[in-house]
Amino acid sequence: MPSAHDTSADDHRAGPVLYERRGPVAYLTLNRPRYRNAQNSAMTYALDDAFYRAAEDSEVKVAVLAGAGEHFSAGHDIGTPERDAHLPFERRAGLWWDHSDKAGAESRFARESEVYLGMCRRWRELPKPVIASVQGACVAGGLMLAWICDLIVASEDAFFADPVVRMGIPGVEYFAHPWVMPPRIAKEFLYTGDRMSARRAYEVGMVNKVVERAELADSTHELALRVAGMPRLGLALAKRAVNQAEDLQGMHTGMDSVFGLHHLAHAHNAETAADPLGGMDIASMKKKADG
Repeated sequence: MPSAHDTSADDHRAGPVLYERRGPVAYLTLNRPRYRNAQNSAMTYALDDAFYRAAEDSEVKVAVLAGAGEHFSAGHDIGTPERDAHLPFERRAGLWWDHSDKAGAESRFARESEVYLGMCRRWRELPKPVIASVQGACVAGGLMLAWICDLIVASEDAFFADPVVRMGIPGVEYFAHPWVMPPRIAKEFLYTGDRMSARRAYEVGMVNKVVERAELADSTHELALRVAGMPRLGLALAKRAVNQAEDLQGMHTGMDSVFGLHHLAHAHNAETAADPLGGMDIASMKKKADG
């Protein structure tokens, strides 16, 4: 079976997200490997299209979310040549207005309500199981994509990190930290910004399975087929049941609260530093991480 991660380097003709159905399993593959699958808006909306396609196809029982190349996703696009945060897109996840002709906090809040918090909440509610297949970096915005999935299979070389506290920001927009790991581990994860290994992620319950890199695609596919053997409605209702339990534990309202804190931090940075990211870019974030 071909690997879900075998793609040519950044084949733009194929688009920023690849879609393939293998029997009852739909594969949605992030396809910007040249930029470690950093998420620009074009990728986000292409991923939304792919999730809709999987939802509408009655032959699809399970979806797998993967990343082409060496890394699952290095997070939001904050510096590639195709960064498109300033451009308008057709809004789908909420009723906030177009951000592209607005300024300051109004622009940022409207955009991130749509493409980050709003999109992730929509994808979490897909009434079919979604399995993340994670290798290499799963950082910041990459966490949000993995965390909306019902199950996570990680390769031994995978690592997870949310280093945005280095920007003075309390965590990524889809703030699932205290629900995907114990609260004290979540605090350590945020306070240090350190990488969490796949094995550690498994130990704290954030990851379901850790396998050798060469086995990642096959192991994920085998798990997807096992899940696909269950009745479609039973899977949808079981997923809804667990999601509702998480929301009763405060996940939905907690995210709303932290989303406000996230934007307070952006606004503070805009007033006191070089920009809403606290003057940090990819190079400076890496330098901080390396000590």
